[in-house]
Amino acid sequence: MTSSPARSHTAATGTVSAATAPCPLVVIGADGQVVELNAAAAGLLPAARSGRRLLFPDWLAAASGDTRAVSGPVGDRFFSAHPSAVAGDSTAWWLVDETECRSLLRELEAERGRTRFLNDASTALLSSLNLDRCTEVTASLATQHLADAALVISPAANGRLPVVLCDHRGQVSRRTVTDSPGTVPGLTEALRGFPPVPAQWIDPATAPEWLVPADFGEVGSLAVTPLPGHGVSAGALVLLRRGREAAFTDGDEILARLFAARAGAAMSAARLYAEQNRISETLMRELLPPTLQHVEGVDFAGGYRPSKETERVGGDFYDVHPPGEDFPETLAVLGDVAGKGLEAAVLTGKIRNTLQALLPLAGDHTRMLRLLNNAMRTSHHTRFATLVLASVRREESDVVLRLTAAGHPPPLVLRRDGTVEEVDTRGSLIGVLPTIAAHTAHVRLAPGETCLLFTDGVTEARGGPLGDTLFGEQRLMRAAAECVGMPAEAVVERIQMVTAQWLGDGRHDDIAVMAITAPRGSHLSAVDGTTRGRYTA
Repeated sequence: MTSSPARSHTAATGTVSAATAPCPLVVIGADGQVVELNAAAAGLLPAARSGRRLLFPDWLAAASGDTRAVSGPVGDRFFSAHPSAVAGDSTAWWLVDETECRSLLRELEAERGRTRFLNDASTALLSSLNLDRCTEVTASLATQHLADAALVISPAANGRLPVVLCDHRGQVSRRTVTDSPGTVPGLTEALRGFPPVPAQWIDPATAPEWLVPADFGEVGSLAVTPLPGHGVSAGALVLLRRGREAAFTDGDEILARLFAARAGAAMSAARLYAEQNRISETLMRELLPPTLQHVEGVDFAGGYRPSKETERVGGDFYDVHPPGEDFPETLAVLGDVAGKGLEAAVLTGKIRNTLQALLPLAGDHTRMLRLLNNAMRTSHHTRFATLVLASVRREESDVVLRLTAAGHPPPLVLRRDGTVEEVDTRGSLIGVLPTIAAHTAHVRLAPGETCLLFTDGVTEARGGPLGDTLFGEQRLMRAAAECVGMPAEAVVERIQMVTAQWLGDGRHDDIAVMAITAPRGSHLSAVDGTTRGRYTA
């Protein structure tokens, strides 16, 4: 057949032979009647007859005279029809079976959707290292994308199963279950990390009451899959669907396992982080400087600032040990370990513990320092330390101190008349030489006077107008002179504030300050009998 030159079609005009066409071909005239069709078209469209109007399929009948390709179903198949103009104002429609292609496109789009879901799930799960938050996100995502309701069940603790439930309304709740996991088919195995039992093998009618949300209705399908963690199972994911027609397919279970692998890894990482955080907090409490207070009629105050704002501990430390059965005086210690950060803090912990064990020898500072020096030199640490020992006792209204510096800046004494004195004490570094020497100084504080102990983080603080000038001893003494007559807490706060202002935003070493103050006047007990009370002027 030859197309009419007067018509304009998208397809090329030429000769069409129905008999030799490689696919179903039907020629429809301008009046909508079938002009010709080949055997393939006759088999596909049994109601079509030459000389009769085409009624089926309706989407092709409606396209009569159109110049664009159309498509639609024919039975359980899907075809696209492409027009080609022929002689006599007729149109030849080539029918191409696109059923398999559309099926592949649907599968591709579904796979893309699954990939997007898994990527979004990974992002949501890894956005927090909080274990509670992670389990709630797991249950919510599973309910939104995999089932009508989901439960995240953690391994049993003290005979109880911790459960996070997201119901069909999207509401998340927590509960603990005393029932045995064996009451849920496949749950015991999933909690141990074994491969999941296929959902088709699980009878949903066997689900215990605690597993089904309120007002959920009949459970039509139940799936249980493990949540694999790092070496041990992170728990199990239970999925519930309503209605028998919504049973889990093999593809659904594969997607659930892929999601569970990501959720289990995130939960395991969150659990590991929580465990490490608890360990760190426990150890940190032993490394942090203590809170100082009034001890045996003497006021103590301390302040500490690590070299980095992101760290809590470092190489500077201080301690106050009240009198005991074997040592009648309060022993105050302030020291500085070479280095910064956690490694230095570990050594400060060892020094503090060693000094605490040596408290019965606190009457002889030099002997204490020698024993500490031997302990440090025989350890695997290669760092050294400097420190000041201060034995403190009350004598009527005065405070008497014995001060021994071991390679450390000597303390300052703030007198009532406004003068600042440097204590005449000196000694060797700790942890370097096989033998050490130390000189102990005796100081008496009248009421209102203070002995200030500090680390070199104060005097070596670099800052000022140009940002590279040392704070120095002279500036420290002038700042201390402004603190004369202040309580111990106020002295520490003032020195810290002045140092911080000098530093600005610049880098610095660890900074530790301790004030030992002889209280003014007589002590008055608190009226309520519980708070600290005060001293008279």
